[in-house]
Amino acid sequence: MAEIQTKVILVGLGGATCSGKTTLAKHLKNILPNSVIVHQDDFAPPEELLPIKHGYQDWDAPDCAIDYPRLSNFLKHVKDTGSIPDDHRSHDELNKQTDLPIDAECQHRLTERFRVIQDQAKESDNVNIVWGLIDGFLLYWNQEVIEQLDIRFLLRVPLKTLEGRRKARQVYITAMHFTEEGDAWVDPPDYWEKIVLPAYLDAHRDIFEGADVENGDLTNKVKGLVLIEPGKEDKEMSMTDIVERCCQELCQFVMAEGSNK
Repeated sequence: MAEIQTKVILVGLGGATCSGKTTLAKHLKNILPNSVIVHQDDFAPPEELLPIKHGYQDWDAPDCAIDYPRLSNFLKHVKDTGSIPDDHRSHDELNKQTDLPIDAECQHRLTERFRVIQDQAKESDNVNIVWGLIDGFLLYWNQEVIEQLDIRFLLRVPLKTLEGRRKARQVYITAMHFTEEGDAWVDPPDYWEKIVLPAYLDAHRDIFEGADVENGDLTNKVKGLVLIEPGKEDKEMSMTDIVERCCQELCQFVMAEGSNK
């Protein structure tokens, strides 16, 4: 009997702060067998290395808010081994989580679909599929990181919706560099206007035609980027709809990979 080979598929789940990307990642993890989540936030540099803008520490600047070489090396480890390093600690579970369930029938149906895909890959191709789900608000800034991703999704949510969600989320737990618990960060009153929004627009302007981050069509900067717009007026999407759409793309990717062998 041939030896089972591990095939790691890295899935990018990008979007602005409070766009729903982490919630989406967790729903996909519940559906996809052999899946792990990598939170880009865990790769923020020590706070003393962050720049000061308008009198505030800037946790959002695309060129310095993430330690991209460390993230890239981490993704290479996941791709090569199909696992998270034993010494990695994520601070995500310390943040307040929003409960946004999906339809139970949908979850059951998709879970079964990917179980069958997993079993078929093992039986027909001697391949064990591992899914790496990478969520991040600056996922499509660094070209090396972009190229490591096999599938790329971007959640685009209206700016007013993002603003309301961000201002309602009072406390963030930042990356754990010195303590087990991480450090609590509370946005100053005008942090959205002075730091978060300008950084988001700057990080994504090249992804959209005319630098129109809210309404523009995609450019060719990020190859194969799948744009998902939950808040678009003519086609509102629930979290169930978003999960269904992503799973459809993931199925097509696996089938295309199989036909290209």
